[in-house]
Amino acid sequence: MSEATTASAAEPAAAKLAQPAATAATAPARRQKLLTPRAKRGVWIGVIVLVVLGVVLGTRVVPNDDPLAQSNVEFDPTTFGADNFTKVQDGVAERAVDASTLATAIAADPDAAAKKYASESSGGPVYSVTLTGIVGEGKSGMYEVQVEGVPDDLLIRVQTGPAINGTELRDATGDITFGQFKNQIDYQNAAAALNEELKTQVLAGVDTASLTGKQIEVTGAFTLVNPTGWLVTPVELTVK
Repeated sequence: MSEATTASAAEPAAAKLAQPAATAATAPARRQKLLTPRAKRGVWIGVIVLVVLGVVLGTRVVPNDDPLAQSNVEFDPTTFGADNFTKVQDGVAERAVDASTLATAIAADPDAAAKKYASESSGGPVYSVTLTGIVGEGKSGMYEVQVEGVPDDLLIRVQTGPAINGTELRDATGDITFGQFKNQIDYQNAAAALNEELKTQVLAGVDTASLTGKQIEVTGAFTLVNPTGWLVTPVELTVK
C-alpha cells in the first residue's frame, strides 16, 4: 500500500475521533449562551415585576369609616347601643309604612312587598311599620294591639319588656352588617345592646304594666316569620 493511500484511509478515522471532541467543546458554549448571568437576571427581574404587580392589583385601600376597617376595632356593647340607637330610630321612622298598607302589600305579593319595603336579614325580611291601635291583653310584656284597616286574622303584638328579644333594631335599616364586627358574638351583642338602649331611651318613660285598654301609637320593626303574626319591636311608643 502506498503512503498516499495510508494517509487517505487514516483521515476519516481521525475525523471521527476529532468530532466528539468538537461537540464536547461546543456544548458548554451553547448552554453558557442560554444561561448567562445577564439572562438569569432578566428572568428574575421579570418574576419580581409580576409579583409586585400582583400585590399592587390585589391591594385595596380601606377608608377609616369602611366596615372592613371598623371590624378591627374592639367591640364595646356598653357604648354601641348609646352611639347607634338614635340612628336606628331615625332610620326605622324614615322607612316605616302604615300597618294597613303594609298588610295589604304582604298579602297580595310577599316577595314584591319584601323587595319594596323590607331589609333582608338571615332571619327573614325585616319591615319598619307605624300603627295606632287599642292595646289588648298582654303576656310577658307582649301586648296585642287592635289596629283598624288590617285583616281580622292578622295578630299584631308589641313587645315592651322587661325582656326585649330579637335582632330587628340591628337589621331594620340594613346599615349594620356582619362585616363591621370581628365575629358572630359581637354581631349578636350589637343587637342586644340596641335592645337595651331601647328600654333606656323609650320604654323607661312608659308605664308598660298598665297599657291594656289604652290607645297607643307605635313605630317599630318586625321580622316576617309568620304572615299572620307580627311581633313589633318599637323605637317610638306614645300612649294617647
